[in-house]
Amino acid sequence: MQAIATTLPEVLVIEPKVFGDARGFFFESYNRRELAKFNLNAEFVQDNHSRSARNVLRGLHYQIDHPQGKLVRVVAGEVFDVAVDLRLSSPTFGKWVGHTLSAENKRMMWIPPGFAHGFCVTSEFAEFLYKTTDYWYPEHERCLLWNDPDLAIAWPMAGEPMLAAKDRSGVKLCDAEVFP
Repeated sequence: MQAIATTLPEVLVIEPKVFGDARGFFFESYNRRELAKFNLNAEFVQDNHSRSARNVLRGLHYQIDHPQGKLVRVVAGEVFDVAVDLRLSSPTFGKWVGHTLSAENKRMMWIPPGFAHGFCVTSEFAEFLYKTTDYWYPEHERCLLWNDPDLAIAWPMAGEPMLAAKDRSGVKLCDAEVFP
C-alpha cells in the first residue's frame, strides 16, 4: 500500500498493491499494520455498503457527537468522493478535497473524524463500501448543504443531483455545528 497526500494533510488517498494475471486480481483492501505506517491507527467498528444510481449525491454528512473516521472505497462503478474540514481550530477549516474512487483504480480514501463526507456517482451506478470508527447515531448526524457557495465544491455531474430529503435540507457552513 501507498498513501497519496491530498491538499488536506489528514485526508489520505490509499492505493493498494494489486496483483493481477489472466485469472483476475488480488489485493488487501484492509491491513491494519500497513495503514499504521501512514499513522492511520483507527479502530473500525462498523462496515457499510450502499448502491446508488448515476447523479446520486450523498452528503455532506458528519456526526457532531461520536464523530466518525471513514475508510471508503468503491467496488463497482465510480464516484467523486469529498471531505470537508470542520475543525474550527484547523488551518484548513472549511476547505475541501475531492478524488475519483472507482472499481477500476481500487483507491480508497481516509476521512478522519472532524470532517464532513459525501460523494456523487459518476458512472451508471456505484457500490460504495466504508468502514467507520464509531457507530451511526441518527440524533447526532448533521448535513452540510452540498452546493454551499462558500464551499464551492466542483461536483463533476451534469444537471441536478438526486438527493435524499436530509441532503436537500443541509445547512451552509456558516450555520453548521462544527468541531472545536
